[in-house]
Amino acid sequence: MTTLVSYNVNGLRSAISKNLLDWLGREQFDIVCLQETKARPEDIPLLEIEALGYRHYWHSAEKKGYSGVGTLCKREPDSVVVGCGIEKYDREGRFLRTDFGDWSVLNCYFPSGTTGEERQAFKMDFLDDFSRWVTELKKERPRLIIVGDYNIAHTELDIHDPKGNKKSSGFLPEERAWMTRWFGSGFTDAFRHKHPDLVEYSWWTFRAGARGNNKGWRIDYQSVTDNLADRITDARHLTDVVHSDHCPVWMEIDI
Repeated sequence: MTTLVSYNVNGLRSAISKNLLDWLGREQFDIVCLQETKARPEDIPLLEIEALGYRHYWHSAEKKGYSGVGTLCKREPDSVVVGCGIEKYDREGRFLRTDFGDWSVLNCYFPSGTTGEERQAFKMDFLDDFSRWVTELKKERPRLIIVGDYNIAHTELDIHDPKGNKKSSGFLPEERAWMTRWFGSGFTDAFRHKHPDLVEYSWWTFRAGARGNNKGWRIDYQSVTDNLADRITDARHLTDVVHSDHCPVWMEIDI
């Protein structure tokens, strides 16, 4: 069995100051995919991560203190691919691929559109480009696990107030339609595959005690190609783990 965790840490140095590494040391997951690291390798206590038994790989944004992803794994990958080859996304540090035998993990941090129309348009372009890129990647690597912060709540089950948020970035009709197409294009939502009707969230605003009242959104996903769906043992949200405004998304898969 392989245990895989995806976690938007909203600043890796901040999460480490809240004992992230102690938690990782206790849990000893096989693969840990971090998003929104907001750090470069020289800013990260790499020796402490290595002391936990992890190899580590990073894709940082050009802009300091922004975006970025990192993948920690117990087993050395056969290859590591940084970025997607599209400059406007790669300069923001949004993709990291690790290959293990005939399967791959793609660690992704999708853009947010909450800061205005320009970034919302950038996000929609990203979704179209991402779909095309993955379609091509699947020809080369047909067994994919694509995890990360997608910044979209797919259905009304995935958000605490669907009516109040119907015009909010992250729950817009066109974003939700993209998710529906995505999960109809050869990918399975690991959590929904195992728990079709369970309400769990992965992100809560820091405002108004949202987390304590469980007024959240499910915007962090683990998508697997359909040929891996029957290998998923379970998938859940580790909602009691608090190093960030997100929680880790956990999956166990027999691969």
